[in-house]
Amino acid sequence: MSRSAVKPAHPHSRHAHLGPKPQVKELVPTLKRLAGYLARRKGLLFLVVLMVAASSALGLLGPYLVGMAIDDFIITKDEKGLALLLSLLGVVYIFYSLTIFLQNYWMVGVAQKTVYEMRTELFAHLHQLPLSFFDKRQHGELMSRVTNDIENISSTLNSSVIQVASSVLTLTGAVAVMLYLSPVLTAVTLLIVPLLYIGMNWITRRTRRLFKEQQRHLGELNGFIEETVSSKHIVKMFSREEKIALAFNDRNAKLKEAGFWAQTYSGFIPKLMNMLNNISFALIAGAGGLLTLHGYVTVGVIVVFAEYSRQFTRPLNDLANQFNTLLSAIAGAERVFDILDTEKEEEEKAEGIRLDEVRGDIEFRNVSFSYEKGNETIKQVSFKANQGDMVALVGPTGSGKTTIINLLSRFYDPDSGAIFVDDCNTADISRQELRKHMGFVLQDSFLFEGTIKENIRYGRLEATDEEVIEAAKSANAHTFIMKLPDGYETKLQHEGTGISQGQRQLLAIARAILADPAILILDEATSSIDTITEMYIQEALSRLMEDRTTVVIAHRLNTIRQADQILVLNQGRIVERGNHEELIKKQGQYAGYAGSLSPTALKQ
Repeated sequence: MSRSAVKPAHPHSRHAHLGPKPQVKELVPTLKRLAGYLARRKGLLFLVVLMVAASSALGLLGPYLVGMAIDDFIITKDEKGLALLLSLLGVVYIFYSLTIFLQNYWMVGVAQKTVYEMRTELFAHLHQLPLSFFDKRQHGELMSRVTNDIENISSTLNSSVIQVASSVLTLTGAVAVMLYLSPVLTAVTLLIVPLLYIGMNWITRRTRRLFKEQQRHLGELNGFIEETVSSKHIVKMFSREEKIALAFNDRNAKLKEAGFWAQTYSGFIPKLMNMLNNISFALIAGAGGLLTLHGYVTVGVIVVFAEYSRQFTRPLNDLANQFNTLLSAIAGAERVFDILDTEKEEEEKAEGIRLDEVRGDIEFRNVSFSYEKGNETIKQVSFKANQGDMVALVGPTGSGKTTIINLLSRFYDPDSGAIFVDDCNTADISRQELRKHMGFVLQDSFLFEGTIKENIRYGRLEATDEEVIEAAKSANAHTFIMKLPDGYETKLQHEGTGISQGQRQLLAIARAILADPAILILDEATSSIDTITEMYIQEALSRLMEDRTTVVIAHRLNTIRQADQILVLNQGRIVERGNHEELIKKQGQYAGYAGSLSPTALKQ
């Protein structure tokens, strides 16, 4: 095929950058971290890149052969040569399709394994974060990061990574061949680059911010939905359906607004690309026609350039069509890395104390703690509890009762002072080792989706079926379990749906009995139970508390009166302490508190 004799023109290097300047503080580090995950699959990635290179080369070879057919065989009416070249063209496109299939197949494997690792790492990291992290965030918003944001990354890796590599190779190859064929027509084709840069820069400066805002509103909406579904009974109880619907509509409208503008701006990109593609085609046709009339290029060269102009803009057009996914994935990745960068719970000491035989002695020495600096929740709290003692925490809401339990179980560590178990500072005991000797029965007992047997065995995973049944009998749960259709194999739905609150509490007690802890923590396990069920639960709790040190947040007088020591808290301080009879005689805050629970209590 004949070539132009015109000397090549040198394109300006400033036109090489087609997108917006990256946000170095967010975009570049995020992309580097994603690349780090991809690098773990170097072998497959090498095969993907190899296939992308092959497909790009074959894609460029096709139009070149078409131009050769026009100049060397069609114009000269060489039928045999044309038939041979068409056969070669068929082979080229067959192998082109094969390379496309293989690169997509292998890239899907890379993407899924990468996302699997990210999701696993994120889920594991969530379990290593302090409780304060979850106290300040909606659960639904966190779920959105584990699901929606990770899925956005998956979609992008499946398509955009190949698209970027293919685009770079195709653009490089197309420009090289175009310069070889006709530098003048190449310069004409590159006239669209400044327009492309200006348009892309204007659009992407807006879409990046909008897609990040869209992901944030999506997380907030998910959090609101999760909270609403979890509290559906309260919503119906107070007839707040209309208010909830209005609140949902407000959040939904914000998501719609952010999504509308994000998609609208990103939708400009394909339109811009098509317009520039048409302008490029018109310029090539006009300039090529003039050059052909003067004998500088052939008809075949014009046909090749017309096709290569599409080869030049098609990768950018494909990227434009993927741009919303790309920006959404980057925003999602930033949100995922935001959690991964959150500081874990303070590392345990390497040589932590092991608690083999735990008596259950507890001591708080001048313990102070604040959830927020400058606002102490408990102040200089000190008390002792010996093995087998029952300590009741009494006081108004916000007085620090739950905080004491959180500190004892090392969900938080004190700001000052120290907590001891069997004369060992809990700061020197690993959290896992400490909690291994503690049992919890909370006001809102949580049951997992699974069988009743599995939920009880959660207290001690290696327990036998016989031990599970024995624990259920001790908790007064065996009778109602055996009345269920499948007994211990009865499958419970999320949070124990299908059985009553009292039955859920009995299962929680059975779980604690099976764990056989030295220290028992009760958060008023009978506060929302009917009187008859309370009798069963109190009987089960009495068995559970035998020879165990028990710390209980108490709201019912029946529970408080059993305590060896009652701590009355107010504004984070212990204002009174003693047993029921001693505190009634003092006629202090406890006496008023007990009187509000039961008018007859003061006479006893």
